Amino acid sequence: MSDLRRRIAFPKGTTLFQPGQACPGLVLLDKGTIRVTLTAANGREVVLYRVSPGDMCLQTFACLVEGRSYSAEGVAETDLEGELVPPDQFRTRLEGDPDFRTLVFSAVANRFGEYERLIEDVALTGFDARLARVLLRLADPAGEVHAAHSALAVETASGRAFVSRRMAEFVRQGLVEQLRGGVRITDRAGLERIAAD
Repeated sequence: MSDLRRRIAFPKGTTLFQPGQACPGLVLLDKGTIRVTLTAANGREVVLYRVSPGDMCLQTFACLVEGRSYSAEGVAETDLEGELVPPDQFRTRLEGDPDFRTLVFSAVANRFGEYERLIEDVALTGFDARLARVLLRLADPAGEVHAAHSALAVETASGRAFVSRRMAEFVRQGLVEQLRGGVRITDRAGLERIAAD
């Protein structure tokens, strides 16, 4: 079935899809990460999820199954490599390839689980816990988070001013230290305790 797919590669920063755009097909990543965000009419933005190898983009899945256009934006967070299954061949492969069907349905089920956690985080979890979880997730091996307060606001579904106030409190508590363009985690255990609340 290799004739139903084609190799793709995109550099970091490429916009892969945006609201109103038709779906070019299902991307199966071998390497890299796509960040999928939704922007409200008031300009507030939230990260819905990230797509890594083995993951499914629910936006793309919905577009392919229902024939609708995208309502969110997908950007290559890193350099990407993978395969593209064009829309007209997606159903053919879904019907005729049991391994492909299992991959798609398992990935969709996993993604719905992540959506449940996102809703729980936004609706039922305190902001400090959400912010601590994001900092821990985005930290590199040296404990540095290379994200401005505006980017952290997108990650936590909040406003930049609120993030700035809470980050100042985290600095005051000795949990992080401010760097140019980000922060360094100075008390990982403390952040983990907050994240577990």
